[in-house]
Amino acid sequence: MIEVVASMARGPVFLAGEVLECLITFTNPMSHLSTSASSEMLAWASAQIHCQFHASESRVALPSQGTKQDVQAESDTVLIPSRGERGQCMLDTPPKILFCDLRLDPGESKTYSYSELVPTDGPPSFRGQAVKYVYKLTIGCQRVNSPIKLLRVPFRVLVLHGMPEPPFPQDEEVAPSNPFLEEEEGGRRDTRTLERALDMLMITTSRRYPHLFNITNMRGKVAKFCIFKTVYRLGEDIIGTFTFSEGDIPCLQYSVSLQSEEEVHEQYQRRPGQAVSVTGHGRHLESCLHTASSHFSLPIPLNVTPGFSTDIVTLRWRLHFEFVTAREPVELPTVLQNQSEVTVWTGAEQVDSALSCLWSFICFYLL
Repeated sequence: MIEVVASMARGPVFLAGEVLECLITFTNPMSHLSTSASSEMLAWASAQIHCQFHASESRVALPSQGTKQDVQAESDTVLIPSRGERGQCMLDTPPKILFCDLRLDPGESKTYSYSELVPTDGPPSFRGQAVKYVYKLTIGCQRVNSPIKLLRVPFRVLVLHGMPEPPFPQDEEVAPSNPFLEEEEGGRRDTRTLERALDMLMITTSRRYPHLFNITNMRGKVAKFCIFKTVYRLGEDIIGTFTFSEGDIPCLQYSVSLQSEEEVHEQYQRRPGQAVSVTGHGRHLESCLHTASSHFSLPIPLNVTPGFSTDIVTLRWRLHFEFVTAREPVELPTVLQNQSEVTVWTGAEQVDSALSCLWSFICFYLL
């Protein structure tokens, strides 16, 4: 028996273009007091990154690819990282051999380092209602005269569109460096990728400009809505304000929902005119009768996927608004001057109201 442990020191989240580093340890768990006959012999081990794609049969109609069978026999020495997985492998990196002919005595262990550039031409990690894109690091090894065993380590990939290209190699040669500090080239490249991504995100998401919208229905103006920017990072709060004093129609209650839209492109839709899949990620509800102004704050979850588009599906983000308005004017409460007694305000017992729905779209960037 061989025990295989994979450890990612940086954690399970990577930006497309970063270097994934993983330490893989092979251990013979038998006690060192065992006889030498308990030694284990591994023929080979390799590692490979691949992206597995799965589509919902009820929502996506993919072109027929014929009957694909798993041609890898148990005694075959060819590594197929997606063997036994649902869906199809849409992206993979060349496999890297970790070792050949490794002998492990009882209690002995060997650790190997695996590093690979996360592909930049693939989609981000996403688990939606129509499609799923899942990235995995697959480690395959084979004992002598035994079938291949696979260890799959899932990780998350974020794609930042529009990131500037890295500097030319000659720029690195003239850059100032400290000769007394040892720094690996891979570490410097990885740091520069993160720095460029962070700089781009900070510049893009820090731009603030009030965007004003008049919210109306068939009977007139309800309120004025203001949002300060339309590009956000994961984990940020979406903040907006309502001004009801400028409205002609009394608003009793409003709600704001953070939603994502998953739209399958027309040529891949299972049914003509197929509806867009909508998923809610947060909601703010507030009563606002006789309120001059109000505001809301909706946090963007860290585990969601920023907007993206592939050949099959497009993911967009939006804010969905719902307003409960009164059909007739509602009389304002009166306060007498120099009134010494405490006055208790109570809401109207019966109000003829109507529900109005509006929505607007917001673009998201990741962090």
